[in-house]
Amino acid sequence: MTTAKDLFIIAMNPAAEPPVGQGDLSLALAGAELIDLIGVGAVAVDGDRIVPGGPTGLDDRLLDEAAARLTRQAPYERIEDWLWRRGQDLSASYQTALEEDGELTRKRSGRLPFGQERVEQVDTPANRRAAERWKDKEPVLVAFATVVGIDSGRPDDDPDPVLDDEAATTVVAITHDAVMELEAVRQRRSIENSAYANLWRAP
Repeated sequence: MTTAKDLFIIAMNPAAEPPVGQGDLSLALAGAELIDLIGVGAVAVDGDRIVPGGPTGLDDRLLDEAAARLTRQAPYERIEDWLWRRGQDLSASYQTALEEDGELTRKRSGRLPFGQERVEQVDTPANRRAAERWKDKEPVLVAFATVVGIDSGRPDDDPDPVLDDEAATTVVAITHDAVMELEAVRQRRSIENSAYANLWRAP
């Protein structure tokens, strides 16, 4: 499993509080993919830009897809732009991939065949490894989970996880800013929609 897949599994856990928005998760998954690509030497970070490296055997179709979509001409792509471009509906892609790999399954709540359908984790070695990383408070995984608002269970007076890699720190920070920007857009739209509705209700 990759950091991105582990993050998706953690976000899908019913115990994750509060529930993670799909847009927030998609941005964080794109950021986690960058960390995975950095880890195998497929990319490097120069300031706020993504510099492609040489070809590597990733053995993961979603990471292969991510690597194939990298901008390979200077001045290269900014991390923020990558998050918005790659993150488009990315959480849905991960759900589909994990269902196809047997890591997730669909079940219906209640006894009736037309009950509400939900997605559940399957007890697999990969899912257990993700849970173990989460239990061990692996810094990168905790950092991305924190970005999307998942409570890692750390005491309030615990310091934020320390990332020992400058590139990872940069990617996490820019991902956090992108998620905050998305939330600001949501709030602005909510205010606009509320004002529009009040206009029609006005006497």
